[in-house]
Amino acid sequence: MRRGVRMALDIGDARIGVASSDPHGILATPVETVHRGPGDLDRIVTLVADLDAFEIVVGLPRSLSGGEGPAAIRIRETAELVRQKVQAMNSGTAVRLVDERFTTVTAERMLRERGKKGSKRRAVVDQAAAVVILQHALDFERETGNPPGRPL
Repeated sequence: MRRGVRMALDIGDARIGVASSDPHGILATPVETVHRGPGDLDRIVTLVADLDAFEIVVGLPRSLSGGEGPAAIRIRETAELVRQKVQAMNSGTAVRLVDERFTTVTAERMLRERGKKGSKRRAVVDQAAAVVILQHALDFERETGNPPGRPL
């Protein structure tokens, strides 16, 4: 298992959920929700620097059959912009795309089970989805010895 902090992004049209791991790559935890708009990707780059993340895992939405639709194209474009901004700050941080099927559904269920309702749940669902994405990536790497997903 590679050592170092990883970040995960659950990129949506209105918000970006952010999660990070501990340096040992064992546990994913929520960081914050970044609202989409001017400065959103700059905030992501600041978080990469603040957390000293060596890798960003971005959830890529796929259909049940594994195909990619318009949402996946938008995510790929945004992930590429993140990669360019991170590289511009002379960071060696890699960006990887991982399958995020069912992560929002899983996050919604977890929050409902914990008693989060209405606006409180909506406020943190993006962070929770990022946690699910990152935890799956960490578990995959621990089980296989291989980095998750595909590099951008």
